[in-house]
Amino acid sequence: MTAYTKYDIVRHDMQTIAFYNLENLFNLVDDTLSNDPDLLPRSPKKWTHRRYQNKLRKLGFAIGNIGKKETGKHPAIVGLAEVENASVIEDLIASKPLEDCNYSYVHYNSPDERGMDVALLYDTTSFEVLESETFTIDLSNESGCPEYTRDILLVTGTLDAELIHVVINHWSSRREGIKETETKRLASSRKLRAIITAIQLKFENAKIVVLGDFNDGPHNTSIKQLVKDLNLYNPMETLQSYHRGSVFHFGRWNLFDQILCTTNFFNWSKKGFEFHKAEIFDEDFLKLIKGPFRGTPFRTFVGKKYKGGYSDHFPVYAIFKKSDKLTGLNEVI
Repeated sequence: MTAYTKYDIVRHDMQTIAFYNLENLFNLVDDTLSNDPDLLPRSPKKWTHRRYQNKLRKLGFAIGNIGKKETGKHPAIVGLAEVENASVIEDLIASKPLEDCNYSYVHYNSPDERGMDVALLYDTTSFEVLESETFTIDLSNESGCPEYTRDILLVTGTLDAELIHVVINHWSSRREGIKETETKRLASSRKLRAIITAIQLKFENAKIVVLGDFNDGPHNTSIKQLVKDLNLYNPMETLQSYHRGSVFHFGRWNLFDQILCTTNFFNWSKKGFEFHKAEIFDEDFLKLIKGPFRGTPFRTFVGKKYKGGYSDHFPVYAIFKKSDKLTGLNEVI
């Protein structure tokens, strides 16, 4: 895979925090903790070693370029959704495009019925993990039996020596209907609100970044309530449009993948990070280039038909900039 773009400078005063739903990053092992019968070599999808390696290379290439136009470097932090286990994350980090990025990760197995988890990638030269934990969403069906979805992951650490808290989400899907599943996402919203409130009680003036595939957009109740009740800033509100989003379903764009942050990222501090901008990473190489769905995400599968693309979601990202003057510009080697 050839280089995407040549960048002349690295912005040491800037860092990228991103989120990417990887569309079922499963390996070829029949994991008893995962519900993965479709993603095995002898399954109808014919999930082979060659196809798995192709997906790893493409995802690695995409991740390595998120925010690179602005900063000249790969993201410091990337929240991930739809990873099967720690093994696939290790394979992703070891892929050719990411092998020199100094990435490590935080991952816990969650009780999700499909065996999918969230995780955090981080560049060890920029971010130091101090502590991490997960939070389970209590759900039940109409019969009162428990249902299981992805846990929420909280990672606390220092980004270039500044303490921040990163919360990664992948809320329940709309597969069974928007209204029919809304209560599940509202339950996740309440859990997230409790997590953020606890952080703010423990840490004075806590800087918090919330990442996720929420399966709700910026203007849905589950998100609007968080923004209002917790005084968060959601830059994705201005990015959503009829012609653009992070995922394309049923003939329309949605912006389910979002990054929110506490408003103290707008407060000046001598050496702290400030919010600079947010974007959808929808570069042309991530899109279908022809056909009736031209311009939508180049997916790995459509149904059971292999397409060989990246993901059914575009990544999203936010750039955070140091408040003090530029600390230096170096040539990329």
